[in-house]
Amino acid sequence: MSDKRHWENIYGARQPQQVSWFQEHAAMSFKFIQDTGVAKDAAILDVGGGASVLVDDLLNAGYSNLSVLDISAAALDAAQARLGSAASRVKWIEADITRLELPEASLDVWHDRAVFHFLTDPQDRQRYVQTTLHAVKPGGHVIIATFAEDGPQKCSGLDVVRYRPDELHQEFGAAFEFVKSEKELHHTPAGGDQRFVYCYCRR
Repeated sequence: MSDKRHWENIYGARQPQQVSWFQEHAAMSFKFIQDTGVAKDAAILDVGGGASVLVDDLLNAGYSNLSVLDISAAALDAAQARLGSAASRVKWIEADITRLELPEASLDVWHDRAVFHFLTDPQDRQRYVQTTLHAVKPGGHVIIATFAEDGPQKCSGLDVVRYRPDELHQEFGAAFEFVKSEKELHHTPAGGDQRFVYCYCRR
């Protein structure tokens, strides 16, 4: 089964609030983006944003140049239905981030909560990093969250790669300046716990 079919099946079988990564508010992600100090019209991309409520929180805070990318059309449809008329204020991109060419130096902020850890193939990780390097402006901000070293070994039936902050930064290399990291204990809708690590770098 292709990655796209897998995620379409996940979102076709469950409501957004039933998936393990659901958050009522993406507080940690929002804080990292806010702490970058970018202007409200800065170009912000949420990679794997799908049905996440981060875009709602950003819109409500006045951010106006937002894009949400996901491999699953069903996930993007769910977010647009939730936002209603406000969905027209967001650019929606249905694509596989490891197979996509974004405009050069077009982004001020790259945010990803829980896509990168699904990239178990080193070539996919390399393509992802090259896309980030190409698309983020010099001086731009890159915020990546993955399962921490003591997080789950699988998610939604798929293997994942777990990271310490230094390991995650090493994947991106010297072109990205490490700024800080923070751990998060995420409580899933089913009552479980998942440990995440957030890393913030500058391009």
